[in-house]
Amino acid sequence: MNHNTPLSPRPLSHLTDVQRRVLSANQLRAHGVSAARAAAQCRPGGPWQQLLPGVYVLHPGPATSEERLHAALLYAGWPAAGRAKAIPEQGKAAPAEAPAAIVTGLAALALHRFSSAPPLLSLDRIDILVPRTRRLRSTGCVQLVRAHAMPGAEMIAGVPVAPVPRALADAVAVLDDAEAVRRLLTEAVRRGHTEPAAIVRELTQARLLTRDHVVDAVDALLAEGRSIAEERLYTMVRGFGLPDPLWNVDLRLPGGPHLGGLDAYWPEHAVAVELDTRAPRQGQEEEAEQWKECTRKREALERLGITMVHITPKKLRDCLEQQAAVVRTALMASAEREPAAYVVILPR
Repeated sequence: MNHNTPLSPRPLSHLTDVQRRVLSANQLRAHGVSAARAAAQCRPGGPWQQLLPGVYVLHPGPATSEERLHAALLYAGWPAAGRAKAIPEQGKAAPAEAPAAIVTGLAALALHRFSSAPPLLSLDRIDILVPRTRRLRSTGCVQLVRAHAMPGAEMIAGVPVAPVPRALADAVAVLDDAEAVRRLLTEAVRRGHTEPAAIVRELTQARLLTRDHVVDAVDALLAEGRSIAEERLYTMVRGFGLPDPLWNVDLRLPGGPHLGGLDAYWPEHAVAVELDTRAPRQGQEEEAEQWKECTRKREALERLGITMVHITPKKLRDCLEQQAAVVRTALMASAEREPAAYVVILPR
């Protein structure tokens, strides 16, 4: 019997090719294969092999990286209760119910096509995220990572994969190489996988910002994210025909206090754009205080007749045209407003 031999009584037509090569003991039993028969098939020189407890590869020879991934997920309980479920299309969301297991860490980053992550075949361990209540142990190539709340998953190569911020946090948790951590975090932003704030939020929740090499990598990440957001803002102004603003300026009242820095300012229209690149690394109280400070700044400028437009890096990445329309509308509306108070404009 080999991996092409139909198992009875349940047909295999609903399974993908890799699912036909990697099956759990429960799945084999559902297809009429007893535990004793499976053990016999895995004897030395036999056509099968037991890759993990209760998980079988239905061919001899080394398992592929895809087979190792599926074996790790089957061991951790995905699909639930040994049921073979239809695999969503590439990039689609996983099933609506909470997944029983998700690939995370470096294996997930490799699936997200991070060039700075090792290839799957070179990984000695595959991190699998499971609910913290699961009574299961790490074994073989499978390292279980327990989650208080399971995140949503993206289907890549037929398996559920953790979102990039969570995968990064789980990878960074086991990395001591400062340069490797910096490369991973920087690539995540540079290649548009996610935004710095989402990464910092996950690192904070994982309590990883007590490590000096992680803090240094986050500083580089924030600088990279800021630079990319500024370049996208320049692209928006140039690409959608907006009038040229004054870039990176400070505003002050004549002989009075500093009003704040702006990323772009149109003095003839009294319209300002500020990039919201905040990525709090403390607690909720500090984050709330940062938000209050931003609100105070906006209200102070608007009392002077200056229209503030806040834009996040995510909006610049995902809907550049829409953000250009918001700024254009604010510029056009300036003709109908009362003239703004006089302010001093200084380079920042």
